Amino acid sequence: MSAAPLRVLPALHASHAGCWARVDDLPTRAISKGEAVTAAADTPHLVLNAPVLASRLGYPDLSGLDLLELFAFVHPARFMVPTPKGLAHALGLAEPANDAAVPALLQEAAAHLLATCAAPDWAEREGAWTALQSLIRMRWPWATLLNPVIERPARAERWLFTRLPEWDEAGEQHQPRQVTLDDASVLDRLADLTGRDAEQRPGQRNYAIEVARAFAPRARAGNPHVVLAEAGTGIGKTLGYLAPASLWSERSDGTIWVSTFTKALQRQLRQESARAWPERRADGSAPVVLRKGRENYLCLLNLEDALQGGFAGRAAILAQLVARWAAYSRDGDMIGGDLPGWLGTLFRQRAIASLTDRRGECIYAGCPHFRKCFIERASRASAQADLVIANHALVMVNAARGRDHAARPTRVVFDEGHHLFDAADATFAAALTGAEAIELRRWVIGPEKSARGRRRGLAARLADIASYDEAGSLAIAAAREAAEALPGDGWMQRLAEGAPWGPVEELLAAVRAAVYARDESGGQDAGYGLETEAAGLDGALVEKAQGARAALADLRLPLIRLGVRLEALLEEPPDWLDGAGRARIEGARHSLTWRIDMIGAWEAMLDRLGGAADAEFVDWLAVDRSEAREYDIGIHRHWLDPMKPFARTVLEPAHGVVLTSATLRDGEDWRAAVARSGAGHIEVAPHLTAHESPFDYAQQAEVLIVTDVPRGDIPALAGAYARLFEASGGGALGLFTAIRRLRAVHGRIADRLARQGLPLYAQHVDPIDTGTLVDIFRDDPAASLLGTDALRDGMDVPGHSLRLVVMEQVPWPRPTILHRARRLANGGPAYDDSLIRARLAQAFGRLIRTRADRGHFVVLSSAFPSRLLSAFPKGTPIRRVPLEEALQRIANHACGQLPIDAPDVRPAR
Repeated sequence: MSAAPLRVLPALHASHAGCWARVDDLPTRAISKGEAVTAAADTPHLVLNAPVLASRLGYPDLSGLDLLELFAFVHPARFMVPTPKGLAHALGLAEPANDAAVPALLQEAAAHLLATCAAPDWAEREGAWTALQSLIRMRWPWATLLNPVIERPARAERWLFTRLPEWDEAGEQHQPRQVTLDDASVLDRLADLTGRDAEQRPGQRNYAIEVARAFAPRARAGNPHVVLAEAGTGIGKTLGYLAPASLWSERSDGTIWVSTFTKALQRQLRQESARAWPERRADGSAPVVLRKGRENYLCLLNLEDALQGGFAGRAAILAQLVARWAAYSRDGDMIGGDLPGWLGTLFRQRAIASLTDRRGECIYAGCPHFRKCFIERASRASAQADLVIANHALVMVNAARGRDHAARPTRVVFDEGHHLFDAADATFAAALTGAEAIELRRWVIGPEKSARGRRRGLAARLADIASYDEAGSLAIAAAREAAEALPGDGWMQRLAEGAPWGPVEELLAAVRAAVYARDESGGQDAGYGLETEAAGLDGALVEKAQGARAALADLRLPLIRLGVRLEALLEEPPDWLDGAGRARIEGARHSLTWRIDMIGAWEAMLDRLGGAADAEFVDWLAVDRSEAREYDIGIHRHWLDPMKPFARTVLEPAHGVVLTSATLRDGEDWRAAVARSGAGHIEVAPHLTAHESPFDYAQQAEVLIVTDVPRGDIPALAGAYARLFEASGGGALGLFTAIRRLRAVHGRIADRLARQGLPLYAQHVDPIDTGTLVDIFRDDPAASLLGTDALRDGMDVPGHSLRLVVMEQVPWPRPTILHRARRLANGGPAYDDSLIRARLAQAFGRLIRTRADRGHFVVLSSAFPSRLLSAFPKGTPIRRVPLEEALQRIANHACGQLPIDAPDVRPAR
């Protein structure tokens, strides 16, 4: 059936430069925002990314025929940059020449997608007709247009949950053989990975040999080989460590874990690993597995609940599109995997999150989809894999909880090792907050409001155990009764009204009052979060803390008794307990252990309030706020040095560990890197090796410190950003230390840049997830992007798309209570300087990614301290200049008139 009638549907497009509409086949015309809003309200228009369009028009209720939704239905699990240019590339259409050409592209793209659904060779046809019938009932705007072109299949389509493959059980993994890697073999493997005819890189060869030391047999228990390897940008460290890693795995028949901090590097590793391992072994198993935390994967039971009525309105439509994706997904990874990052922002990220296992409510083998579970498949595959690509948090959490031997790697490479300290800090911290407490209550009791479909709460998850084992049943009942003392729905409203209920809510009310009474930061007026140290507290708060501690102890004890009963059932199983039931009890026991430990940490924290401070910890009270709105209240505890528990739980059991990054050292000084590795806590002397970048920074980059933009002057700051971005012709990354200033600058310059054909995107402004923002920026050399530290540390955009980095000021550490304690313990101002230099080095590292890259790094600071200049690579030209000179140098370089030449002030050393 022809899709031609769709071309006559009206199309609407808006950017910061203006609005354009096209009706029928008439010429596109420019219209005002008011006309655009009126048109969209009267008639459904073809649009691309409705939330972004709504933001541009200032019309939050905008709806229409969003082509991103149609693309997600027609081509699930297929990558697309959600821009007109990205849509054109994904469909093989011509790029729009300008904004005015976009409405015609939207009409053409809609016709193309509709025609795809009518074509006999549509690759993703299976399941589409069945999903469409549900979407018709939900009145999805696209459903009536799709219905005539998607033919009813001759045979009934299989249900999604019957189409998904099952994972296979495998035997326990044997110990790896003890092997020693010689230099010649390592270099030979490196040559295989890089290509025998590729350019020989001495730095990469030396790096591979040094890293191979970590794979030698361990001399004694608790004494792993630890290698700290700094590799400047361009060394090729990924293949540099994959060479000895793959060789060791092949000869030992063991598993290597590579841990990263960012999802971008995980994706890169997955691509690079294809040089060392095939996609599939002869038996069909995968030698390389990507592992993430459970909260990243689609929970099939949650999806089933959503499809059967658990979601309503727009969320129900999302569930159908996710079900389409699940049938074609490589691994079920919803956060950074092959689910389009923009899909959640079309419907609300909370709906995406509710389809994952964020609350630890998995019923394991009791789930009807257990044998098809994406999480279980990844877990089992990793036990048999040669290479597991994970993240720092997962490695640490699995080591701390010790659920299974396969999750505790003996050989691990921590790439992006400069983030290891922060990851350990988050993993080994404790926080008794209202949000955490209510989650615990729901895990024990279940939701307070009735939920359709999936049963929740301990009694529901362990109903068969309770009916068989009286002691277990009594323990569950006691735990449910004790959990009633935890905060329930509406707890924040009760606190605001001065009417807390229960001992934990009473403690949180006292914490809130103390924080507001003692705050001296001025944050109350600014709307930021507030905090105060947990010292010198009055007797009333300490008394309430003891009451809350007693209530938590009343909950922990029956959970311990329940755990004992579950262990007893596993040791002497009843006749009716089959393999699936045993696996479910194992899962429940591990979940219990995790929560028992968490409650124990809360009790210990409360027990010390009002007493002597523990020198190993930093405690404080906090009211978390966003734009002056409170969203959580609680008590926090962090290790003064989180590498101490990291060393005991991760390093000590390992045999070989590599920490690698482009920025491990502070200049030439290894002391901070060694301290932040944790090796000192287990009395291991790490092997230190550094490899300089092969890039010619004197010719490729230039640092410009602008001296005449007044600090705190938002109009002047915005003007500087706009002029700098104009001088470079886009391709600029603007980094901010405060979201408030980022928004202020964006609001002042976005329209101005757009009128010159220079699109501007921003974190915390555009309703687009960070990963998609980076994809958009990478795809358009004229675009610029504003962001915060997530972009400073985790973005990889080689080539012409990034040729200018601008920092609003020196990235001083935020003066929190935790930072103050660590600063005092680690040398005072020198500690701050070390942190700042590391941040500057990471930000500069975004600029030059290949030998062909050229660009400028600009800091808008009139008083940039000279002691921080060593953050930049050796030989990098550094100039202190007024804004006008900076603009001239950037403009000349953008026009290709002048090379970046030698410095006229001293280079960084």
